This record gives sequence, structure tokens and C-alpha cells, in this order.
Amino acid sequence: MKTVIAGALSALLLSATVTAQAQVSPEDQIELRKAGFSYMAWNMGKLKAQVIEGSVEYNQEQVEAAANTIAAIANSGIGALFGPGTEKDVGHQRTRVDPALFDNMPDVAQLAGNMGTAANALAAEAKTGDKDAIRVAFGEVGKTCKACHDKYRLD
Repeated sequence: MKTVIAGALSALLLSATVTAQAQVSPEDQIELRKAGFSYMAWNMGKLKAQVIEGSVEYNQEQVEAAANTIAAIANSGIGALFGPGTEKDVGHQRTRVDPALFDNMPDVAQLAGNMGTAANALAAEAKTGDKDAIRVAFGEVGKTCKACHDKYRLD
């Protein structure tokens, strides 16, 4: 079953990539994906400050908004922004993607699916206001980020 799901995700990623390639230049794809991941990281930081560290007072609306934003980006089809020609620096855009990513799309699709699942769980837990459950879900999202970074992000 996992193989079927990974295959379906890979096909979706490939078709989305072809669509993005036709509409967005490689330089713009890099810029857009960096912006999306930066925005996701900023929202992870807001959650971390409120739910993990407690350095910022907990605000239910902000926690829900941040978790929903993370889920939205994770499920946005951002993988389409890893089109041909984006495995290297283009114009003014620098990338830290390992070119090996482009040779392993089924694995990337699985990692992206894991991210979407974890992000959706985080959004669901954020609605409950249960800080302990949110902490666990936040950690799971972090693990999915790390899994992809460890394999496909250059330092």
C-alpha cells in the first residue's frame, strides 16, 4: 500500500512539476520555494516560542493560525517548485538543494506526504488547545523537516 501511495504522490509531484515549469521560470521557482519554506519556518518559530519554550505568552488564535499556515504550505503543492533547472543556482537565486533530490522523486514524494500528514495533525491539535498534544505534533513536523534536510539539503 505504501508503494502505491508513494507512486501516486510521485506522479502528482511530477505532473505538478511539469505545470510549474511551464508557468514559472527556474529562477522564480527557487525564489518562491525559498519564500514558502521561510514562511513555514517563521510560523514554526512562533509555535516554538509559545508552546515549547514559553518565551512568548500562549495565544490560542496565534497558535491555530501558525499551525494552519504550516499545514497550508505543506499541502500547497510546493514540490512543483523543484522543477528542471532548479537543482543549481539560477540568476540571483541560490539554492541549497542537493541535486540528488531530482533523482529520487518517489522518496521525495514520500517525505512530502509525511510532512503533509504531520502538518495536518499539528493543525488539528492546535484547535484543541492541548499544549502537550501540540508539543508532540510540533515535534513530528520538525522530524519531517529534518528527514528531508538530512537527505536533500546542502549545508
